[in-house]
Amino acid sequence: MRILQGMIALALCVPLLAREPVRARQAMVVAQEPLATDVGVRILKSGGNAIDAAVSVAFALAVTHPQAGNIGGGGFMLIRMADGRSTFLDFRERAPGKATRTMYQDAKGNVTKASVEGWTSSGVPGTVRGLEYAHSKFGSRKWAELVTPAVELARTGFEVSYGLAESIKGSPKLPLSAESKRIFIGAAPGDTLKQPELAAVLTRIGRDGAKDFYEGETARLLSAAMAANGGLITVDDLKSYAVIERKPLTGTYKGYGILTAPPPSSGGVGLLQMLGMLNGSSYEKAGAGSAESIHFVAETMRRFFADRSKFLGDPDFSKLRLDDLLAPAYVRQRALSIDPSRATSSATLQPGLPEPERGGQTTHFNIVDAAGNAVAVTYTLNDRYGNGITVPGLGFLLNDEMDDFTAKPGSPNAFGLIQGDVNAIEPGKRPLSSMTPTIITRDGQFFMALGAPGGARIITSVLQVFLNVVDFKMNLQDAVDAPRFHHQWQPDVLSLERGISPDTAILLRVRGHKLNDSPGVVPAQVNAIVRDGSWLQGASDDRAGGKAAGY
Repeated sequence: MRILQGMIALALCVPLLAREPVRARQAMVVAQEPLATDVGVRILKSGGNAIDAAVSVAFALAVTHPQAGNIGGGGFMLIRMADGRSTFLDFRERAPGKATRTMYQDAKGNVTKASVEGWTSSGVPGTVRGLEYAHSKFGSRKWAELVTPAVELARTGFEVSYGLAESIKGSPKLPLSAESKRIFIGAAPGDTLKQPELAAVLTRIGRDGAKDFYEGETARLLSAAMAANGGLITVDDLKSYAVIERKPLTGTYKGYGILTAPPPSSGGVGLLQMLGMLNGSSYEKAGAGSAESIHFVAETMRRFFADRSKFLGDPDFSKLRLDDLLAPAYVRQRALSIDPSRATSSATLQPGLPEPERGGQTTHFNIVDAAGNAVAVTYTLNDRYGNGITVPGLGFLLNDEMDDFTAKPGSPNAFGLIQGDVNAIEPGKRPLSSMTPTIITRDGQFFMALGAPGGARIITSVLQVFLNVVDFKMNLQDAVDAPRFHHQWQPDVLSLERGISPDTAILLRVRGHKLNDSPGVVPAQVNAIVRDGSWLQGASDDRAGGKAAGY
């Protein structure tokens, strides 16, 4: 049986060998949109460091990748400097001051669509302040210089790609906003998309910094639009927004050091917990793509997401039990509960910690500069194009990040995630996230940077690409291109991407897994960089049409 599975896995890998990673000696940028990648490379070549390039790429994506690039959303930046210093910048959106715990329930207690539709779905954006904070602490170039490429892209326009045109055409939300409809709807491949209102906002940000967005003209216009349309964000919400610098989560796996996202992201906890369950299991001996290896990894996913549903949220509002969730004894106990030959029923699997004694659309990019500084950034509007609303006169889309809170315990959000009281809505609180920007070291030196967009599937996709490189010895592009799978406890379904063998699917069903292997299954789109001796390898995910480039 194991030989047959290995042959299937080998057969699956053959077509993938045609794609090689991009290689460069000194520096590398991998982003989900090619023009933004080019902006990052230009900043690096002009003498900027990885943080400078990250700021410039993020602003460029706000223009060229409106599905997720943003100034109206928020996210995380993981930084590791060449000398080993590291930090994690949390510029996640916050709930407005007028937010309430049951604001997305009707009179009967049923969850409404208001958390993903309309002006009340938006949290207070953090991106602009987050980028300015990163630049003020680690940047080396002038702020205006880093914003200018995005201003020019917005003012003079850029050519609409086939992928962007299809994405706009397929959006159910953009036509519901008059401004979004005017700016985006009807854009065809080859058209030049100009965004003069966005260019004006970016020009002010380049001149005045984040102060414009949070206290100046942009803040005044945004809060006025909110008031006129029943939204909740006020001038005070914007003015009081603050970036939080946190300590990255750290761990090890087979000699590799792991630097990853702490709460309010659930991604880093999930990555470390699942790797802990896999370590020592010998799951990899069955081979990449085999039913045996997929089964075991999926069971670790199932257990983490069960814990996620109860124990994770904003650490500034709840005391989280991270030490317990990542304790070796607890992780080992969870691993021992996995039956290597049979799927666990999610209905019988509960969050594993005993009670204590009383007393998402997203985008990701990676940058490594010539000095060895590394940055991994994931930022988001939540759904594709956020809530679909472009702020009149300002030209940027709003997030629908409020859906990442628990609208009602036990009710799934837009990504099907079950969440608990620890993630309930409170004014000023940051919703739980799945974003997983991660940096890996080997022998104390940079080895890998990776992350992805894709809601709950971010965590499982980042895990699999890392395992493909470390355990299955794939080159980086093969590791990114390999078909992936996903399990999140509830619903009790193992999703298989097209490319996983039908024979493997049969074997997984025999093990008791309920499968979704329809053609529509799409994993998160991982972008990554690996240090391979004196070379850097860059891999963009062809599922998203990004670009890796370096020099």
